[in-house]
Amino acid sequence: MSGPLTGLRVIEFAGLGPAPFCAMLLADCGAEVVRIDRPGAEDPLGQRRDPLTRGRRSLALDLKRPEAVAAALRLIDGADALIEGFRPGVMERLGLGPDLCLARNPRLVYGRMTGWGQTGPLAERAGHDITYTALSGALHAIGPAGAPVVPLNLVADLGGGGMVLAFGLVAALWEASRSGRGQVIDAAMTDGAALMMAMVYGLKGNGLWSGARTDNLIDGGYPFYGTYRCADGKWLAIGPLEERFLRLFLDRIGLDDPALAPPIAKADWPAARDRLAAWLATRPRGEWLERVEGSDACVAPVLDLDEAPLHPHNRARGSFVEQDGMVMPAPAPRFSRTPARAGAPPGDPGGDGSAVLAEAGFSAAEIERLLGAASA
Repeated sequence: MSGPLTGLRVIEFAGLGPAPFCAMLLADCGAEVVRIDRPGAEDPLGQRRDPLTRGRRSLALDLKRPEAVAAALRLIDGADALIEGFRPGVMERLGLGPDLCLARNPRLVYGRMTGWGQTGPLAERAGHDITYTALSGALHAIGPAGAPVVPLNLVADLGGGGMVLAFGLVAALWEASRSGRGQVIDAAMTDGAALMMAMVYGLKGNGLWSGARTDNLIDGGYPFYGTYRCADGKWLAIGPLEERFLRLFLDRIGLDDPALAPPIAKADWPAARDRLAAWLATRPRGEWLERVEGSDACVAPVLDLDEAPLHPHNRARGSFVEQDGMVMPAPAPRFSRTPARAGAPPGDPGGDGSAVLAEAGFSAAEIERLLGAASA
C-alpha cells in the first residue's frame, strides 16, 4: 500500500451503501481494512462483485457466538478505527458497543453510520437514501416543476453518509494522534444530506432562492444552466452562467437572438429556454461539441455509463480503472507524493479469515475453532 493512510488499521463490520463506501475510500488511500462479514453472506443486490468492497480482506464471524465476539474484540484492540452501519443499539447488544471497545482500546475512533442518527425521534426507524434526502430539504429542491427527481443514492448514502463519515474518521484520528484518546462519531445520512445543502440554504437566506423547483439559477430554471436534447437524441449539459461565457457560447453555436442576450429577466426565462431548446434540437450533439471545442463555453456532453470511461479527458486522467473485466471509478483525490490506488478486487466473504487471524496472533487451534464453527 502506498497511500497517505498507509499504516492505519481499520475494522469494518459489513453493511450496505455508505459504510462500505467509506471503507473503500480509506482502503484506496492505503489503510489496512479488515471487513467482518457474516458466514455465508451474499450480496443483497445480487452482484457478483461489488466495487465498494475492493481493497480489503474479509473475515467471516458469526457474531451471535460469544467466541466470535471475543475474537472481534481482539481484532478491535489492535485497530485505529472501526466502522459499523447497524441501527442504534445493535452493536451494544452484540457486546461490541463503543463503551466496551474504548475501554479496551482508548485510542480507538469508533465510526457509526446510520440514516437518522443515534438519537432523535426517527433513530430506530428504517429508511433509505430517498427518505434521508427528503428530510434534509435536498429532495424538494431537485427536479422539474412537477415531482421531485430521485438523485440516485448520491446525496445521503454516498455524499452525506460515506464521505462525511470518512472525513469524520480522519478528523478524529488526527485529534487522537495528539491527545491519545479516541471518540465516537455519530454520522447520520440526514445530517450529511442537510450539510451538502449549505450553499442552497445560503442562497435562500439571502433571498436568492425560491421555494419552487426549476425556478432558480442552478436548478434548471435559468435557461443557460440545464440540459438540452440534440437532433440525434443525445443531450448537452450547458452552464455558461457568467456573461462573458454566455456571449461566447451563443457565438460558438451561431445563435444571434436578441431575446437570449444577457441580462435576461426572470419572467423571460421560460421563453428563452424554449428558443434555445429549439435551436439545439436542429443539429446532432457531435456538431455542437465541435463548435465549442477548446473554448470556455461551459458545455459538456451528457455521457452514459458506457461513454463516460471512454471520454478523452477521463482517459487522460485515469478517472476509471478496470478490474477483472469490470469498469469502475478510480480513487480520488490525487496525491502528489503518496498516490492512492484501487486495491485488489473483492474476494469471497470470509476468504481471508485464516490469514487475518494468524497475523493478529490467534493460534492454529483458535483459528480452526472459529472458522470451522463459522462454516458449519
